[in-house]
This record gives sequence, C-alpha cells and structure tokens, in this order.
Amino acid sequence: MTAQPIPVIIDCDTGVDDALALLFAVRHPGLDVRAITCVAGNTDVDGVVRNTLTVLEQAGARDIPVARGAERPLVEPARSAKHVHGQDGMGDLGLPAPTRRPVDVDAVTLLRREILASPRPVTLIPTAPLTNIALLLRTHPEVVRNIERIVFMGGAVTTGNATPVAEFNVWHDPEAAAVLLTAGVPITMYGLDVFKRVLVPAADVQRLRASSEPRLRMAGELLAHRDPATSGDPTPTGGLGDAGAVCAVVDPGGLSTELLPVEVSLAPGATRGQTIVDRRPRPGEAEIHEGERELALVDVGLDVDVERYVKLWLSVVEGD
Repeated sequence: MTAQPIPVIIDCDTGVDDALALLFAVRHPGLDVRAITCVAGNTDVDGVVRNTLTVLEQAGARDIPVARGAERPLVEPARSAKHVHGQDGMGDLGLPAPTRRPVDVDAVTLLRREILASPRPVTLIPTAPLTNIALLLRTHPEVVRNIERIVFMGGAVTTGNATPVAEFNVWHDPEAAAVLLTAGVPITMYGLDVFKRVLVPAADVQRLRASSEPRLRMAGELLAHRDPATSGDPTPTGGLGDAGAVCAVVDPGGLSTELLPVEVSLAPGATRGQTIVDRRPRPGEAEIHEGERELALVDVGLDVDVERYVKLWLSVVEGD
C-alpha cells in the first residue's frame, strides 16, 4: 500500500536556498504542498513573493497558492540578507518575472485556511524568520489541532552567522521564534550545525549549470551562488541550505536529533537571538538555587547524513 503524501505548508523568504527547497518540495511525490507563504527576510516581502512565484513557474507548479505575509518582524525593523542572496534575493541571475500574482488573502489567513481544511494534520516547514508563524499561532490558536509537526530551519547549537551566537532567521525576529517554541506541537530544529554541512559536489553543480533544461540550469546557478568556499575554485560546490529541512521531512532518518530544552535569548546585546540549547546531563547550580524553569523540548538536529540528503535532492530535482 502506497503511503499518502505528507501535507505541508512552506513559509519562506525566497532566497537562494529557499528556492532550492521549493524546487525539491514541489517535485517530491511524497509531499502535498498545500500553500506557500512569504515573509520579509533575505529580501523585502514583495521581492520574496516575486521570487517564490518565479521558482514555482520554473518548476511547473503554477497551481500552488502563494500569499504575501509580514513585511517586518514583530519588534525589530526589517534587515535583509541581500549581501548574501543578491539585490533581488535570487543571486541576481536575471530570472524572468512571474506571470501570475499571489492570492488575494494575507499569509496568516491562507495558513489558517489550508491547515484547517486539510484532511490530515499538516507539517509546517518555515525556512525564514518566524513572524508569520508567530502571528498565526497568536491569532488563530485553533490551528494547532491540525498541525502534525513544525520543522523549521533556524537556530544554532554552537556558532551563529548573524552574530557569533545567533542564526539569521531567529536573530531577525527573536520574539517570533520564542512564540514558535510555545506552539504545543512537536518541533524539529534544523539549525546551522547541520545546515552548513550539506554540500552538493562541484561536478553535480556543473552538470546542472550546463543543462539545457531551464529549471535545472537555474538550480545549478543557485547552488553555485551558495558556494561556501573562499578559495576561488572555478568549480564551486553548492550548499543545499534550507532544502535540507525539507529533506528531513521526507526522510527523517537522515537527520540525527536529540530532544533538548531550547529557549531564545530576547535580551538586548550580544546574545539577542541566540537559541540556547541545554545539552547538560543534569541541572546546574542555577537550577538548584533558583528552581528549574519549564522550557520547550525540541528535536534538535545534531548530525546529518550528507551524502544521503544530497542524493535525495538531486534524484528528485533531476527526475522526470
């Protein structure tokens, strides 16, 4: 008996690696992508909507509803990552403008509608700052009854990228990330510790770039833009980035996780936006003297089977 596809909704800030995630998600037969919602992050929210629609058209997935969401975090001003993703958020590749528009409802409305209408509980895959998800959970808490799990790309156990300790998606809207942790559903954190490791070999990147198929050529150029190397190698590897979080939904066995207490630092200063992951085997002096605090338990990604996820992504994106 063939398993039913997993109903998913992707909340993104497309974004080079969000695009790689979308290319994979809409083509995987085990996923039923019910909607895609957009939020400011890698670029402004209107640019995110444009990029998302362009990727879907290139992938032949024109019927998936796309909605515009929050244009700034709950508290902070918007701060883009155009220095990483290019002025257009998509590597400045000169991709064609989309021919269709987003739906005529906002992201939170679309999220609520699609979650509650799904005949099976939905898995949410946020690959962006968590503003839309926080607004959804606070405005429409009834959606929790039909959410199976939230698998989010964000956070870090060890080293950050926006700051020495904070990853960009959480740093961009720490209050929203803190709301996410109180969702009351199982949560998996696909953080920088695994995110940075999943690299597509240079030969595969070059093969995609040389393809006569526009969709595959776009995938190759996006991967080349995500080259993590600094050596100036003319044949770059490519980081899958956010796409790894979608791979973890399809193939959770490729991600090693541990259920650990996690909280988000909301204080001003050097630690703001840090995901504090408690890996201690026993309480420390602070808990002994001040009492233990109740923290969210999250399945934190600590290791990843790189070859497994690279092969999975390539097989789906290049498949007929």
